[in-house]
Amino acid sequence: MKTIYLSAEDAATAVVAAEMIRSGELVAIPTETVYGLGANGLDENAVAKIFEAKGRPQDNPLILHISGPEQIELFCHHIPQKAYDLAEAFWPGPLTIVLPARSIVPRRTTGGLDTVAVRCPDCAVTREIIRLSGVPIAAPSANISGKPSTTTAEHVLHDHDGKIAAIVDGGPCRVGVESTIVDLTEERPRLLRPGGIGPEQLVEVLGDLVVDKAVTAQVDKDAVVKAPGMKYRHYAPAEPVVIVSGSREKAAAYIHRHFEPGDRVLCFEEELPLYEGCAPLSYGKEADVNTLSAGLFAALRELDDPSIHQVYARCPVGGGVAYAVQNRLKKAAAFHIVDAEAEA
Repeated sequence: MKTIYLSAEDAATAVVAAEMIRSGELVAIPTETVYGLGANGLDENAVAKIFEAKGRPQDNPLILHISGPEQIELFCHHIPQKAYDLAEAFWPGPLTIVLPARSIVPRRTTGGLDTVAVRCPDCAVTREIIRLSGVPIAAPSANISGKPSTTTAEHVLHDHDGKIAAIVDGGPCRVGVESTIVDLTEERPRLLRPGGIGPEQLVEVLGDLVVDKAVTAQVDKDAVVKAPGMKYRHYAPAEPVVIVSGSREKAAAYIHRHFEPGDRVLCFEEELPLYEGCAPLSYGKEADVNTLSAGLFAALRELDDPSIHQVYARCPVGGGVAYAVQNRLKKAAAFHIVDAEAEA
Protein backbone atom coordinates (compact mmCIF):
# COMPACT_ATOMS: atom_id res chain seq x y z
CA MET A 1 0.00 0.00 0.00
CA LYS A 2 1.20 3.48 -0.84
CA THR A 3 0.41 6.05 1.83
CA ILE A 4 -0.92 9.27 0.27
CA TYR A 5 0.17 12.61 1.72
CA LEU A 6 -2.63 15.22 1.81
CA SER A 7 -2.24 18.87 2.77
CA ALA A 8 -4.82 20.43 5.09
CA GLU A 9 -4.51 23.59 3.00
CA ASP A 10 -5.74 21.84 -0.16
CA ALA A 11 -9.48 22.37 -0.66
CA ALA A 12 -9.88 18.82 -1.99
CA THR A 13 -8.27 17.12 1.01
CA ALA A 14 -11.38 16.86 3.19
CA VAL A 15 -13.37 15.33 0.33
CA VAL A 16 -10.68 12.75 -0.48
CA ALA A 17 -10.08 11.84 3.17
CA ALA A 18 -13.82 11.55 3.90
CA GLU A 19 -14.28 9.14 0.99
CA MET A 20 -11.41 7.01 2.30
CA ILE A 21 -13.01 6.92 5.76
CA ARG A 22 -16.38 5.90 4.27
CA SER A 23 -14.57 3.15 2.32
CA GLY A 24 -13.17 1.62 5.51
CA GLU A 25 -9.60 2.88 5.09
CA LEU A 26 -7.26 4.26 7.77
CA VAL A 27 -6.47 7.98 7.53
CA ALA A 28 -4.18 9.85 9.94
CA ILE A 29 -5.87 13.09 10.93
CA PRO A 30 -4.47 16.21 12.62
CA THR A 31 -5.96 17.61 15.82
CA GLU A 32 -4.89 20.26 18.30
CA THR A 33 -3.67 17.51 20.66
CA VAL A 34 -1.87 14.80 18.66
CA TYR A 35 -2.34 13.16 15.27
CA GLY A 36 -5.00 10.43 15.31
CA LEU A 37 -5.17 7.18 13.38
CA GLY A 38 -8.71 7.51 12.05
CA ALA A 39 -11.33 5.08 10.80
CA ASN A 40 -15.12 4.85 10.59
CA GLY A 41 -16.01 4.36 14.25
CA LEU A 42 -19.21 2.50 13.35
CA ASP A 43 -17.46 -0.04 11.08
CA GLU A 44 -16.02 -2.95 13.09
CA ASN A 45 -13.76 -4.06 10.24
CA ALA A 46 -12.32 -0.56 9.82
CA VAL A 47 -11.80 -0.21 13.58
CA ALA A 48 -10.03 -3.58 13.64
CA LYS A 49 -7.46 -2.11 11.24
CA ILE A 50 -6.59 0.53 13.86
CA PHE A 51 -5.78 -2.10 16.46
CA GLU A 52 -3.75 -4.07 13.92
CA ALA A 53 -1.76 -1.07 12.66
CA LYS A 54 -0.93 0.17 16.16
CA GLY A 55 -0.47 -3.22 17.83
CA ARG A 56 -3.03 -1.94 20.34
CA PRO A 57 -4.57 -4.16 23.06
CA GLN A 58 -8.18 -4.98 22.22
CA ASP A 59 -9.49 -3.83 25.63
CA ASN A 60 -8.10 -0.31 25.19
CA PRO A 61 -11.11 1.88 24.23
CA LEU A 62 -11.07 4.33 21.33
CA ILE A 63 -12.36 7.91 21.22
CA LEU A 64 -15.09 8.86 18.75
CA HIS A 65 -14.39 12.23 17.13
CA ILE A 66 -17.57 14.13 16.21
CA SER A 67 -18.17 17.43 14.44
CA GLY A 68 -20.15 19.14 17.21
CA PRO A 69 -22.18 18.71 20.41
CA GLU A 70 -25.37 18.15 18.41
CA GLN A 71 -23.97 14.71 17.50
CA ILE A 72 -23.58 13.49 21.08
CA GLU A 73 -27.10 12.07 21.21
CA LEU A 74 -26.50 10.06 18.02
CA PHE A 75 -23.98 7.84 19.79
CA CYS A 76 -24.74 8.28 23.50
CA HIS A 77 -27.80 8.03 25.75
CA HIS A 78 -28.70 9.14 29.28
CA ILE A 79 -26.71 12.31 28.64
CA PRO A 80 -26.53 14.57 31.71
CA GLN A 81 -26.73 18.34 31.39
CA LYS A 82 -23.12 18.48 32.58
CA ALA A 83 -22.02 16.97 29.26
CA TYR A 84 -23.55 19.86 27.36
CA ASP A 85 -22.13 22.34 29.87
CA LEU A 86 -18.64 20.94 29.23
CA ALA A 87 -19.18 20.97 25.47
CA GLU A 88 -20.30 24.59 25.56
CA ALA A 89 -17.27 25.58 27.62
CA PHE A 90 -14.53 23.58 25.88
CA TRP A 91 -15.62 22.33 22.43
CA PRO A 92 -14.16 22.35 19.94
CA GLY A 93 -11.13 21.59 22.06
CA PRO A 94 -9.00 19.05 23.93
CA LEU A 95 -11.74 17.51 26.07
CA THR A 96 -13.20 14.00 25.83
CA ILE A 97 -16.41 12.99 27.63
CA VAL A 98 -17.28 9.38 28.56
CA LEU A 99 -21.02 8.57 28.36
CA PRO A 100 -23.29 5.51 27.99
CA ALA A 101 -23.00 4.19 24.41
CA ARG A 102 -25.90 3.57 22.05
CA SER A 103 -26.05 0.14 20.42
CA ILE A 104 -24.98 1.67 17.08
CA VAL A 105 -21.43 1.97 18.47
CA PRO A 106 -19.60 -1.37 18.07
CA ARG A 107 -18.08 -2.99 21.16
CA ARG A 108 -14.78 -3.18 19.28
CA THR A 109 -14.74 0.62 19.33
CA THR A 110 -15.58 0.83 23.04
CA GLY A 111 -13.11 -1.84 24.12
CA GLY A 112 -16.00 -4.14 25.03
CA LEU A 113 -17.64 -1.60 27.32
CA ASP A 114 -21.15 -0.13 27.38
CA THR A 115 -19.65 3.37 27.51
CA VAL A 116 -18.02 5.45 24.77
CA ALA A 117 -15.63 8.41 24.78
CA VAL A 118 -16.51 11.33 22.47
CA ARG A 119 -14.87 14.64 21.60
CA CYS A 120 -15.01 17.46 19.08
CA PRO A 121 -11.46 18.37 17.93
CA ASP A 122 -10.30 21.95 17.47
CA CYS A 123 -9.09 21.39 13.91
CA ALA A 124 -11.22 22.70 11.06
CA VAL A 125 -10.08 20.23 8.39
CA THR A 126 -10.72 17.25 10.67
CA ARG A 127 -14.21 18.46 11.61
CA GLU A 128 -14.92 18.88 7.90
CA ILE A 129 -13.70 15.33 7.19
CA ILE A 130 -16.08 14.07 9.90
CA ARG A 131 -18.95 16.11 8.46
CA LEU A 132 -18.38 14.96 4.88
CA SER A 133 -17.85 11.32 5.82
CA GLY A 134 -21.15 11.25 7.69
CA VAL A 135 -19.73 9.03 10.43
CA PRO A 136 -17.85 9.57 13.70
CA ILE A 137 -14.13 8.94 13.36
CA ALA A 138 -12.53 6.60 15.89
CA ALA A 139 -8.98 7.86 16.29
CA PRO A 140 -6.41 6.95 18.91
CA SER A 141 -3.00 8.63 18.73
CA ALA A 142 -1.27 7.62 15.49
CA ASN A 143 1.81 6.05 17.07
CA ILE A 144 2.83 2.43 17.55
CA SER A 145 1.10 1.33 20.76
CA GLY A 146 3.08 2.23 23.89
CA LYS A 147 5.49 4.52 22.04
CA PRO A 148 5.58 8.35 22.16
CA SER A 149 2.61 9.96 20.44
CA THR A 150 2.72 11.66 17.05
CA THR A 151 2.59 15.46 16.93
CA THR A 152 3.66 15.97 13.28
CA ALA A 153 2.74 14.29 10.00
CA GLU A 154 6.38 13.19 9.72
CA HIS A 155 6.03 11.22 12.98
CA VAL A 156 3.02 9.41 11.53
CA LEU A 157 4.84 8.64 8.29
CA HIS A 158 7.73 7.18 10.29
CA ASP A 159 5.40 4.79 12.13
CA HIS A 160 2.88 3.90 9.42
CA ASP A 161 4.26 4.55 5.95
CA GLY A 162 2.84 1.90 3.63
CA LYS A 163 0.38 0.64 6.29
CA ILE A 164 -2.38 3.27 6.05
CA ALA A 165 -4.20 4.92 3.15
CA ALA A 166 -3.36 8.56 3.82
CA ILE A 167 -1.97 11.20 6.16
CA VAL A 168 -3.56 14.64 6.36
CA ASP A 169 -0.78 17.10 7.17
CA GLY A 170 -2.09 19.91 9.36
CA GLY A 171 1.30 21.00 10.69
CA PRO A 172 2.61 20.56 14.26
CA CYS A 173 -0.02 19.98 16.94
CA ARG A 174 -0.64 23.06 19.08
CA VAL A 175 -1.36 21.37 22.44
CA GLY A 176 0.90 18.36 21.98
CA VAL A 177 -0.59 16.01 24.60
CA GLU A 178 -3.77 13.96 24.31
CA SER A 179 -7.15 15.31 25.40
CA THR A 180 -8.44 15.53 28.94
CA ILE A 181 -10.93 12.71 29.60
CA VAL A 182 -13.86 13.09 32.01
CA ASP A 183 -16.25 10.26 32.90
CA LEU A 184 -19.85 11.39 33.44
CA THR A 185 -21.38 7.92 33.89
CA GLU A 186 -21.02 7.88 37.68
CA GLU A 187 -22.58 9.96 40.44
CA ARG A 188 -19.54 12.26 40.56
CA PRO A 189 -17.55 13.42 37.51
CA ARG A 190 -14.23 11.57 37.32
CA LEU A 191 -10.98 12.68 35.68
CA LEU A 192 -9.59 9.68 33.81
CA ARG A 193 -6.76 11.45 31.98
CA PRO A 194 -5.41 15.01 32.28
CA GLY A 195 -4.78 16.99 29.11
CA GLY A 196 -5.09 20.45 27.60
CA ILE A 197 -8.05 21.29 29.86
CA GLY A 198 -6.85 21.42 33.47
CA PRO A 199 -8.69 20.04 36.53
CA GLU A 200 -9.23 23.56 37.80
CA GLN A 201 -11.08 24.51 34.62
CA LEU A 202 -13.27 21.42 34.88
CA VAL A 203 -14.23 22.16 38.47
CA GLU A 204 -15.32 25.66 37.44
CA VAL A 205 -17.94 24.07 35.17
CA LEU A 206 -18.76 20.87 37.05
CA GLY A 207 -18.42 22.07 40.64
CA ASP A 208 -16.95 18.68 41.56
CA LEU A 209 -14.31 16.29 40.28
CA VAL A 210 -12.79 12.99 41.42
CA VAL A 211 -9.29 12.13 40.16
CA ASP A 212 -8.99 8.49 39.11
CA LYS A 213 -6.14 6.39 40.49
CA ALA A 214 -4.83 5.85 36.94
CA VAL A 215 -3.84 9.53 36.79
CA THR A 216 -1.39 9.28 39.67
CA ALA A 217 -0.32 5.63 39.79
CA GLN A 218 0.01 2.47 37.72
CA VAL A 219 -3.22 0.46 37.68
CA ASP A 220 -3.45 -3.32 37.77
CA LYS A 221 -2.99 -5.10 34.44
CA ASP A 222 -6.34 -6.85 34.90
CA ALA A 223 -8.27 -3.66 35.62
CA VAL A 224 -11.20 -2.68 33.38
CA VAL A 225 -10.72 0.91 32.21
CA LYS A 226 -13.09 3.31 30.44
CA ALA A 227 -10.62 5.41 28.48
CA PRO A 228 -7.33 5.27 26.57
CA GLY A 229 -4.03 5.72 28.38
CA MET A 230 -5.20 4.45 31.77
CA LYS A 231 -3.72 0.96 32.08
CA TYR A 232 -0.87 0.17 29.71
CA ARG A 233 2.63 1.65 29.65
CA HIS A 234 2.37 4.60 27.31
CA TYR A 235 4.39 7.34 25.66
CA ALA A 236 7.66 5.50 26.38
CA PRO A 237 10.94 5.44 24.43
CA ALA A 238 12.85 2.16 24.11
CA GLU A 239 15.01 2.72 27.19
CA PRO A 240 14.03 3.18 30.87
CA VAL A 241 13.06 6.68 31.98
CA VAL A 242 13.67 7.97 35.51
CA ILE A 243 12.06 11.22 36.68
CA VAL A 244 14.28 13.21 39.01
CA SER A 245 12.33 15.66 41.18
CA GLY A 246 13.63 18.42 43.45
CA SER A 247 15.40 21.74 43.00
CA ARG A 248 17.44 22.41 39.88
CA GLU A 249 20.70 22.25 41.73
CA LYS A 250 20.02 19.05 43.68
CA ALA A 251 18.50 17.31 40.68
CA ALA A 252 21.56 18.18 38.59
CA ALA A 253 23.89 16.98 41.36
CA TYR A 254 22.01 13.67 41.60
CA ILE A 255 22.08 13.11 37.84
CA HIS A 256 25.77 13.95 37.56
CA ARG A 257 26.53 11.41 40.33
CA HIS A 258 24.62 8.63 38.59
CA PHE A 259 25.15 9.52 34.92
CA GLU A 260 26.95 6.90 32.84
CA PRO A 261 28.09 6.82 29.19
CA GLY A 262 25.08 6.11 27.00
CA ASP A 263 22.63 7.92 29.28
CA ARG A 264 20.68 11.03 28.26
CA VAL A 265 19.02 13.90 30.13
CA LEU A 266 15.61 15.37 29.24
CA CYS A 267 15.32 18.78 30.86
CA PHE A 268 13.91 22.30 30.67
CA GLU A 269 15.63 24.79 28.36
CA GLU A 270 16.63 26.89 31.37
CA GLU A 271 18.53 23.90 32.81
CA LEU A 272 20.69 23.04 29.78
CA PRO A 273 23.85 24.68 31.22
CA LEU A 274 23.56 22.45 34.32
CA TYR A 275 23.95 19.28 32.25
CA GLU A 276 27.00 20.01 30.16
CA GLY A 277 28.62 16.70 29.29
CA CYS A 278 25.38 14.74 29.95
CA ALA A 279 23.92 14.88 26.44
CA PRO A 280 20.95 17.02 27.52
CA LEU A 281 17.85 17.52 25.39
CA SER A 282 15.40 20.34 26.11
CA TYR A 283 11.67 19.83 25.48
CA GLY A 284 10.61 23.40 26.28
CA LYS A 285 10.78 26.16 28.87
CA GLU A 286 9.81 25.59 32.49
CA ALA A 287 8.55 29.18 32.51
CA ASP A 288 6.17 28.41 29.62
CA VAL A 289 4.48 25.07 30.22
CA ASN A 290 2.75 25.20 26.83
CA THR A 291 6.14 24.73 25.18
CA LEU A 292 6.68 21.65 27.33
CA SER A 293 3.40 20.04 26.28
CA ALA A 294 4.02 20.91 22.63
CA GLY A 295 7.58 19.59 22.71
CA LEU A 296 7.34 16.54 24.97
CA PHE A 297 6.48 13.81 22.49
CA ALA A 298 8.86 15.05 19.81
CA ALA A 299 11.64 14.88 22.41
CA LEU A 300 10.61 11.42 23.60
CA ARG A 301 10.60 10.21 20.01
CA GLU A 302 14.12 11.59 19.53
CA LEU A 303 15.16 9.62 22.62
CA ASP A 304 13.53 6.41 21.35
CA ASP A 305 16.88 4.84 20.55
CA PRO A 306 17.94 1.34 21.72
CA SER A 307 21.56 2.55 21.95
CA ILE A 308 20.60 4.85 24.85
CA HIS A 309 20.98 3.18 28.23
CA GLN A 310 18.72 5.36 30.39
CA VAL A 311 17.01 8.75 30.36
CA TYR A 312 16.91 11.07 33.39
CA ALA A 313 13.94 13.40 33.02
CA ARG A 314 12.89 16.65 34.66
CA CYS A 315 9.18 17.16 35.18
CA PRO A 316 7.20 20.38 35.75
CA VAL A 317 5.06 20.90 38.83
CA GLY A 318 1.67 22.55 39.21
CA GLY A 319 -1.79 22.30 37.66
CA GLY A 320 -3.28 23.00 34.26
CA VAL A 321 -1.27 21.74 31.30
CA ALA A 322 1.67 21.04 33.63
CA TYR A 323 -0.50 18.38 35.28
CA ALA A 324 -0.92 16.67 31.91
CA VAL A 325 2.82 16.81 31.17
CA GLN A 326 3.49 15.25 34.58
CA ASN A 327 1.06 12.44 33.78
CA ARG A 328 2.65 11.65 30.41
CA LEU A 329 6.18 11.65 31.78
CA LYS A 330 5.19 9.49 34.74
CA LYS A 331 3.53 7.02 32.37
CA ALA A 332 6.67 6.99 30.19
CA ALA A 333 8.73 6.31 33.32
CA ALA A 334 6.29 3.67 34.62
CA PHE A 335 6.02 5.97 37.68
CA HIS A 336 9.74 5.57 38.52
CA ILE A 337 10.51 8.82 40.38
CA VAL A 338 13.57 9.74 42.44
CA ASP A 339 13.47 12.62 44.92
CA ALA A 340 16.83 14.38 44.62
CA GLU A 341 16.14 16.28 47.85
CA ALA A 342 15.99 13.02 49.79
CA GLU A 343 18.98 11.54 47.96
CA ALA A 344 21.26 14.52 48.57
